[in-house]
Amino acid sequence: MSLSAADVEKVALLARLILTPAELESMTAELGQIVTYVDQLAEVDTEGVEPMAHAVELHNVTKDDAVAASLSRDAALAGAPKHNDEGYLVPAVLGD
Repeated sequence: MSLSAADVEKVALLARLILTPAELESMTAELGQIVTYVDQLAEVDTEGVEPMAHAVELHNVTKDDAVAASLSRDAALAGAPKHNDEGYLVPAVLGD
């Protein structure tokens, strides 16, 4: 499969890119090489190969959830520049 300049223009439009004629010519050639390479990969025999999400087995390393005491309100508000007895005070963003 080869790409035409019209194909690259459509992709550029979808990506909200404005390409000069020189960039369009360059991108057409470069993307054409990428598509040719992907076509070569399609020729590889994958019979009996299980699909995978990653090339290497990944395992999440997470800590077990454990119930622990949380901060007191005073401790949580201690580092705030402005606060009252209930929470943080921040400047109004949308007006009065």
